[in-house]
Amino acid sequence: MTYAEAIQYLYGLQWFGTKLGLENTRALADLCGAPDKQLRFIHVAGTNGKGSVCAMLESIYRHAGLRVGLFTSPHLVAFGERIQINRQMIPETDLARLVTEMQAKLKQLPTDQHPTLFEFVTVLALQYFAEQKCDLVIWETGLGGRLDATNIVTPLASVITNIAFDHTQWLGDTLAKIAFEKAGIIKPGVPAVTAADAPEALAVIRQVAAEKHASLTLVGRSTIAAFSLPVALLGEHQRENAALALAVAAELQAQLPVSETAIAQGFATVHWPGRLQLVTLTSGHRVLIDGAHNEDGMTLLRETLRTQFPAEKPALLMGALADKDWRQMCQLIAPMVSEIHLVPVSSQRTASPSDLAAVCQMVNPCVMIHIHESLSQALSATGEKPFRLITGSLYLVGEAMEQLGIAAVPSRDERALNEWGAKS
Repeated sequence: MTYAEAIQYLYGLQWFGTKLGLENTRALADLCGAPDKQLRFIHVAGTNGKGSVCAMLESIYRHAGLRVGLFTSPHLVAFGERIQINRQMIPETDLARLVTEMQAKLKQLPTDQHPTLFEFVTVLALQYFAEQKCDLVIWETGLGGRLDATNIVTPLASVITNIAFDHTQWLGDTLAKIAFEKAGIIKPGVPAVTAADAPEALAVIRQVAAEKHASLTLVGRSTIAAFSLPVALLGEHQRENAALALAVAAELQAQLPVSETAIAQGFATVHWPGRLQLVTLTSGHRVLIDGAHNEDGMTLLRETLRTQFPAEKPALLMGALADKDWRQMCQLIAPMVSEIHLVPVSSQRTASPSDLAAVCQMVNPCVMIHIHESLSQALSATGEKPFRLITGSLYLVGEAMEQLGIAAVPSRDERALNEWGAKS
């Protein structure tokens, strides 16, 4: 296959929707020689912050001299963002080759075990990391944890950032149920580290760790308050993520020795695009881009605006997905801005901008609200604004990064590969 043909093939896998369970992924991985058995992992789950924690851990161990694989999702612009080694995306030639090789292997699987897109890409990433002889892989869950395709691995440590409401149609409608799914990544005898603090969720994590005879390290308020290293990522909440990453590094010091210098350099240079990313354009105007897409994420964004930009009210450009808690998100962010521009997200799951407008107007009756047919229209309408905020969805953030020239644009649209849904 060419790279374009490989991407087209991946699009075809979306037909198989989303399925929770490990059987198909394990079967495919075994057909490919069980590449996960050749690798060492740090497995990271959680509602918010897991991408930031993954980026921090990758940066720390890369500065320690290791060859570090990084597996995350979704991607913002290019599909290769999901699979990186030392922060270099998988080359297009390697992606095309691996898709070709794995497609041939699928013929050995029963038709009812055909993998979904995420299952296929999970094993592809394992293949790539193994053949590239990574010393360590920072391994982010996709959805939940217990039945997520990434959970076929046995890591050096299991990390749970926090527990909040998201993906409730899949993970459950209480924090306890969600925590049970996230805690499913805890393996027998493997140390676990968490910054979760909701009592209902923490009780479940403690119980699962005890049942698995896994030591559990809690990163609480006193630990977070004591963290004092400079972190390159914006937002006070990154102290919690950094304290968690530091606790993981301390837990694994015997297996993965890392110096204080490497830790400091890792935090000082960490890069995680699209999450509270402040960009100054050639015009001198600033754009704050954040992929907040649930109540907890929007609360953190609101707090960052209050503490980091106390004298400013940006023009808001916002879109959201209908299966997220967009009402609560609008209620949190609408009072913090000078004007509001609402757009559809480039997804079949988009929420209606008019519905968002009604909530925003209710909580901020004095603000001027504009509804646009597209993000490009909203960007054009706000081009002279000195400070803009773009948020509500990682899909929207990726589109904004393309249109503002913040990220290189692939030869064809790869953002729609983030679409997923239940298999009918």
